[in-house]
Amino acid sequence: MIRVNDILHHPLFEDALRRLAILEADRLFCRHDLTHLLDVARIMWIETLENHLPLSRETVYASALLHDIGRAEQLEGGRPHEEAGAALAAIILPEVGFSHQETAEILSAIHTHRGHIQTNQQSPLGELLQRADKLCRPCWCCPSAGPCNWPEDRKNSGISR
Repeated sequence: MIRVNDILHHPLFEDALRRLAILEADRLFCRHDLTHLLDVARIMWIETLENHLPLSRETVYASALLHDIGRAEQLEGGRPHEEAGAALAAIILPEVGFSHQETAEILSAIHTHRGHIQTNQQSPLGELLQRADKLCRPCWCCPSAGPCNWPEDRKNSGISR
């Protein structure tokens, strides 16, 4: 997982996480910190193994680590975080050694992880990322469930698929 560790130490990744931590310091719920990114990665990897998906561990972890990296730009200027994150990932991934094909697959997953496209246009990695991003949230026991802006039908009521 050398390339994944290189993402964690890439200056653009570190800067985006640092900015996001400042911007979300007063956020009561669902912060987009390294814990969230790793939770998404681990759920994705478990589902990859359980379902015998033909995805590499580095591709799974890279997509999870980078999927919300554009949130600081969204909070600062309004650009959708999937667009901003894909733009940052397009710089980071080749610099840490991901091939053109791997980069394209990860960028597609980042672009589609919010579900704003038809499911039949989403790659298996994108579907997995979208599902894990939602599943990692323990809404049923969140102390900030009241002021949360997620609609009730999207909140997790337990550990499920």
